[in-house]
Amino acid sequence: MPSIRTLLLGATAAAALAVCASAAPAPQDNPFAAPSTLPFHAPPFDKIKDGDYQPAFEQGMKQQLAEIQQIADSPAAPTFENTIVAMEKSGRMLDRVSETFFNVVQANTNPTLDKVQTAEAPKLAAHQDAIYLNAKLFARVKAVYEQRDELHLDPESQQLLKIYYMQFVHAGANLSDTDKARLREINKQDATLETAFQQKLVAATKAGALVLDNKSDLAGLSEQEIAAAADAAKARGMAAKFVIPLQNTTQQPLLVSLTNRDVRQKLFDKSWTRTEKGDANDTRDIIAKLAQLRAEKAKLLGYPNYAAYVLYDQMAKTPEAVQKFLGQLVGPTARKAADEAKQIQAAIDQSGKHFDLKPWDWEMYSEKVRKAKYDLDQSQLKPYFELNKVLHDGVFYAANKLYGITFKERHDLPVYQPDVRVFDVIDKDGSQLGLMYFDYFKRDNKSGGAWMSNFVQQSKLLGTKPVIYNVANFTKPAPGQPALLTFDDVTTMFHEFGHALHGFFANTKYASLSGTSTARDWVEFPSQFNEHWALYPDVLKHYAVNYKTHEPIPQALVDKIKKSQTWNQGYELGELLAASELDMQWHELAADAPRQDVDKFETQALENTHTNFPNVPTRYRSSYFLHIWANGYAAGYYAYQWTVMLDDDAFAWFKEHGGLTRANGQRFRDMILSKGHTEDYDPMFRGFYGKDPDIGPMLEHRGLVPAKPGSLG
Repeated sequence: MPSIRTLLLGATAAAALAVCASAAPAPQDNPFAAPSTLPFHAPPFDKIKDGDYQPAFEQGMKQQLAEIQQIADSPAAPTFENTIVAMEKSGRMLDRVSETFFNVVQANTNPTLDKVQTAEAPKLAAHQDAIYLNAKLFARVKAVYEQRDELHLDPESQQLLKIYYMQFVHAGANLSDTDKARLREINKQDATLETAFQQKLVAATKAGALVLDNKSDLAGLSEQEIAAAADAAKARGMAAKFVIPLQNTTQQPLLVSLTNRDVRQKLFDKSWTRTEKGDANDTRDIIAKLAQLRAEKAKLLGYPNYAAYVLYDQMAKTPEAVQKFLGQLVGPTARKAADEAKQIQAAIDQSGKHFDLKPWDWEMYSEKVRKAKYDLDQSQLKPYFELNKVLHDGVFYAANKLYGITFKERHDLPVYQPDVRVFDVIDKDGSQLGLMYFDYFKRDNKSGGAWMSNFVQQSKLLGTKPVIYNVANFTKPAPGQPALLTFDDVTTMFHEFGHALHGFFANTKYASLSGTSTARDWVEFPSQFNEHWALYPDVLKHYAVNYKTHEPIPQALVDKIKKSQTWNQGYELGELLAASELDMQWHELAADAPRQDVDKFETQALENTHTNFPNVPTRYRSSYFLHIWANGYAAGYYAYQWTVMLDDDAFAWFKEHGGLTRANGQRFRDMILSKGHTEDYDPMFRGFYGKDPDIGPMLEHRGLVPAKPGSLG
């Protein structure tokens, strides 16, 4: 039943849209009514209009409910085929519209989509409840589950059956009718609030951009960055001004370069308070309500808090396991960040300006320390990281060396925005794995951050192959200029393509178990593992070429990059740990906890968990923490660090076994990337790594403990 999985993602990512129904085509003429005739059923964006989405959602939900009711009312005895497989096949139209819309509304929204999103989100939540709280349907699922030992199912089918049963129970199938009614109301309210949060955040981020009158205020920026700021102003109708748009995180990329301290502080403050203006885009009231609703839902379903409720199917399994993991990192991180702050303050004092270090100073002076300590200036690196070169000769090259796959750009498929590019993905045997879409440049109507998902999911049962997209928010260059990236941007490209590989190598019968349809604290493992190849010598020298001189990056500069990798790790891990603990503290609230004052709660949460590291602001404040309030990562932000442990372990294994080789890539593909959720995570990881996860390589890789001889450095 992939459409329910999609709805779970979509309702939280913000979903549903349209114009008035009178303008919509007849159901049979809707572009989502039948599978797309384009290669691999790619979305026909040249035919899709804003007015098509809402009718498609409505018709898709109607069709699936009819299919579900037919399963529930069947007079035949329940079997795996007529119940579980039948549900897995249901909702195909709803899948098509959901998988297309949820990307478009996040990557390229408009007022029409926003309006209908508000109307449709609670309907999608109610649709999910109509399935999972259908007593007759659950009786059939339960009957099949109780016969599981006699059914002689293959392992993947056994796994699907177990997951379906657990999802029904987890969704409230065992509740009384009274409690089911309350649960439905909570889910509707939650979906409505999540949608409102996402819309307010997009609007607040756009409104929070820093507007500057004088070019002199941009001192320290490159000519390309100044031109981009001028273009951003023109796009907003502000001729002769300069605009620095905000990115999703607290820290802003240009803080590293802006030499005017007052301008740095203004940019930081714009970011820090973007959703706390007391205006229509203030999100704090929504957060307080969401926290209460989620705690009530957890209690209704028999859990002490929402974190315990959502972690039941994760690799970590319990809030206690998460807190134990995070706790191992807090002390070493605090010591590392304090040492970094001491060195940065010394650099400030040596500059002759004599002011106390503040968060808006950290990135600039951290880079000065990096330059002095390692003789590395980040501005030296950008000419070597031109986007097309990184994509073709870095990201694609590493994938070819590891897995034998190749890529060919095509220009005959419609896209939802002119900047989007499409590639055929060809397997080592010459067969086509699927299609890959890239949407890299920032727009005011695009949500912040970077992400991957599917337009079409791989499934042998449904006969579908993956159509996948990567979205990011890189600064778009002025016309005629190259797109030069920071090394963080390069890492993002490798990261999101790691997710894509997880999707392309999916080799499962059932879409619900395919590719990235896994736990949050597993799904980031393949993507973060793929980041390691960005600095791997054979890969780096292949793509890091100066766009002007065509000279490869000098080995001396490469050595400086590697030596400097552990610098600023106290800061970088500190901001992540603070965000992870904010997430956990919000979602460990009990149902009887009073409504929280968001600002006071945030301050106390960071203090209680010792993650209020001096001058290291949390990566996301509660009020703009999209991951946990609208993107399905509630009680799950820790997963990024949990999976760093897994990916550093896996990379340590690669280094011990010859590194970047086809044999190693094939083993990782066969044992991890192809399996989706067809196996439980612990035995899957042990099968590849040879033992349970080990935090040692992660601590060494970040420089939090001394590296052992011959180990990761």
